Amino acid sequence: MSVFGGIGFTAPWLLLALLALPILWLILRAVPPAPIRRRFPGVALLLGLADDESTTDRTPWWLLLLRMLAVAAIIIGLAGPVLNPQAEAEQGSGPLLMVLDGSWAGASGWDRQLAAVDAQLARTGRAERTVGILTLTNPQVPTFQSADAWRSRLAGLSPAPWQPSPAEIARATEIMADLPAFDTMWFSDGLDYPGRDDLLAALQTKGAVEVHQSANNVIGIAPAVYQDGAIDLTLRRASPGPEHDAVVQAHGRDPAGNARVLATANASFEAGATEATTSLSLPAELRARLTSFDIAGQRSAGARTLIDDGLRRREVALISGRGAQEGLQLLSPLHYIEQALAPSADLIDGTLSDVLPANPDVIVLADVATLSPAEAEPLQEWIDAGGMLIRFAGPRIAASDVSRIDEDPLMPVRLRAGGRSVGGAMSWGEPKALAPFRNGSPFFGLPVPDDVTVSAQVVAQPDPTLADRVIASLSDGTPLVTRKAVGQGQIVLFHVTATAEWSTLPLSGLFVQMMERLAVSSGASTPEAGSLEGTTWTPLRVMDGFGTLSDAGNLPGVAGPDLISAPAGPALPPGIYGSDDRRLARNVLTAETTLAPARWPSDVPLRGLALPPEQPLAGALLSLAILLLVADVLASLALSGLLLRRSTGSLALILGLGLPQMGDAQETDPESFAVRSASEVTLAHVLTGNADVDEVARAGLTGLSDTLYFRTTVEPALPTGVDLEQDELAFFPILYWPVTPDQPQPSTEAYGKLNDYLRSGGLILFDTRDADIASYGAASPNGRKLQELAAPLDIPPLEPLPGDHVLTRTFYLLQDYPGRYTSRDVWVEAAPPDAERIEGMPFRNLNDGVTPVVIGGNDWAAAWAVRRDGAPLLPIGRGYAGERQRELAYRFGVNLVMHVLTGNYKSDQVHVPALLDRLGQ
Repeated sequence: MSVFGGIGFTAPWLLLALLALPILWLILRAVPPAPIRRRFPGVALLLGLADDESTTDRTPWWLLLLRMLAVAAIIIGLAGPVLNPQAEAEQGSGPLLMVLDGSWAGASGWDRQLAAVDAQLARTGRAERTVGILTLTNPQVPTFQSADAWRSRLAGLSPAPWQPSPAEIARATEIMADLPAFDTMWFSDGLDYPGRDDLLAALQTKGAVEVHQSANNVIGIAPAVYQDGAIDLTLRRASPGPEHDAVVQAHGRDPAGNARVLATANASFEAGATEATTSLSLPAELRARLTSFDIAGQRSAGARTLIDDGLRRREVALISGRGAQEGLQLLSPLHYIEQALAPSADLIDGTLSDVLPANPDVIVLADVATLSPAEAEPLQEWIDAGGMLIRFAGPRIAASDVSRIDEDPLMPVRLRAGGRSVGGAMSWGEPKALAPFRNGSPFFGLPVPDDVTVSAQVVAQPDPTLADRVIASLSDGTPLVTRKAVGQGQIVLFHVTATAEWSTLPLSGLFVQMMERLAVSSGASTPEAGSLEGTTWTPLRVMDGFGTLSDAGNLPGVAGPDLISAPAGPALPPGIYGSDDRRLARNVLTAETTLAPARWPSDVPLRGLALPPEQPLAGALLSLAILLLVADVLASLALSGLLLRRSTGSLALILGLGLPQMGDAQETDPESFAVRSASEVTLAHVLTGNADVDEVARAGLTGLSDTLYFRTTVEPALPTGVDLEQDELAFFPILYWPVTPDQPQPSTEAYGKLNDYLRSGGLILFDTRDADIASYGAASPNGRKLQELAAPLDIPPLEPLPGDHVLTRTFYLLQDYPGRYTSRDVWVEAAPPDAERIEGMPFRNLNDGVTPVVIGGNDWAAAWAVRRDGAPLLPIGRGYAGERQRELAYRFGVNLVMHVLTGNYKSDQVHVPALLDRLGQ
């Protein structure tokens, strides 16, 4: 590309044709030739006569100039002019490697980064350079190929929810060593990380390095901490800057199970500060519903911190078989349990009949031997529903007959009479220590202190199931803690007391750790790596770089210490991990994480992402040439005297051919409007008064009309917008009505026309366009507006679109009905109560009517919408999945129109056997 005066030309040799313009000027100046002047007396006889046709003796200079400008515009346009071109010296030559950090830090500006990459690929493609792309969060050997090939694959790139690790940087450096020389264009996310300087040095040995980096400051949020009755939140940013306010949103589920923002808090960065703090004080019930804290306006994994058991303080009911004597608090059966659980659990006191209606998470019975039937039956139901019962032994249980001959339903094992103690009938020579916890036990990996000993206990009866129920034992193999599952819950028995009478276990830190492993309490902070030794955690839901949670699928489990201390990466993606009944969140930022800005050496050019885009000017110049030639034709007709006589036909033809066509507009003449609408099948949309929404509706029905034209025998005309107050509705088989919160309410006359339209077989597709945030109903402003709009309409009872409705098979066989969103909440007229499935038929025998309304919120027009060149107007999803979603949206639209035009025709075809049987009767 050659650059002249700030404008580049892809075919500069064509500009040589401009040298021929002076010659062309002389030729046009000489045509027509100048007349020869002669004196002829007979001319006097012609005086006073009008000449209808005249020819000028010379072409006027301004007309010659007009023609010269038209020819010059054609020549320059064919030379491929480009505004804001990148100079060849800046483009370089040879292979180019584009390096992307590809981390969560760039997720908020990912679209801008991809746009900058695309612009650079376009420029590199004109320079005919091969390109390779390397993402540092997942380094693979780059393939150098044409820039156009990479441009088609950019949509498949997405940020990872971690930063490049030292291992990934080492892998990238190793890849660089085996490649020939190349230049590098590095798209940085703006954060520093270990090994970045070494990678930069390796790239500089291969060729020139240029860095592109956004000027936006990176902001993240550390894990939430619960202390002193409040949730403390810490926000961090990479670079100090001016004062900045951020809003933290607490996301969770309401009592109906819908995801929503439950609370908000404001955090302020002071000028020059890199850290801001805020706190939230929420009741335990609301705190238990939290799923994450997000920084509003920041769409990245680092701007979201997930919630685990650390904030969900469990409710634990404590019940003992005997009370403490006054002044002897240390002898209370519940004293040590209260000390272990109070910092991290909400404790409930009372009788068993009092605490069961409160539905606590855990019930602890300390030396409670016998329960009445009125207490035992509801307790068993509570355990079946998922409750955990923890029992501690004691003198009462040792002296009772509970679970002696037959296993008690509220005991995990059968017990021997009397128990075992130092100096007793079944005595030990000395107190026994604990054996190491075996693999498979919830306590596996916990260190056993030497000073924890047991001097007395109740002993389990030998049973075939005993070995599977022992989760802790003494050094001689005697069971110390046993457990069994009951329904969705479980029963745990400590064979010692909850006090220090029979063992020193309640005096040790091991007692607290064992309670945490049983999920009785939830730690208020992230556990230490050593405390998770021996555990394996299974990923349940993982985050992507944008902070979106999805099912973990078949990802392998992670060792407990690695979950805490190992860096996030492909083998350890941030998300929610589970082990037994415990849940632990691995977030992008930890309490110790600091964000440092990326700083580059002075010899490395640093540019922003907002580069001036290259703009081809060929189309504009060629359009200008056409307009100049049209003006030349008009001027020539005017000079010859033909313009006034043929102005009506010629001018209309010239303007029709030369000027761009305007968008289709509705005729103001009611008769013309009726003729045009009734002559062909015309899809219509209700004008809402919102220009953007109305334009998307028009473009959406245009795309659906094109699809009907190419795939079916229906050949629709161009869609039109209708004014409910003025236009007749009877000409349109279907009305698409996008719902906006601020659209005006139709008048009484308009509702009369709408009800007549519905009763005469018309169909209205109400689209609240909010399926990404709410289901059908009043859960969103659009849903509430829909209820207001539909209240005066004569709408029959509705039901969710059943799987055997004719809409699922009028043209395509469908199970889902997506638009821009994928909610399955689509409502149609309810089937009659007597509708029943005919034997041997795949669906019910429904009536022949067309549902008068279809209600949903999937924003179908956005999925159907096309530009004037036929390309999709709005993006839907990503990659193949998005195009598949758009295809299903088109298919739903085709089914909808075919249903309006044919009714339950497809239903009748399958019912042929039943119809013939009835005719025979």
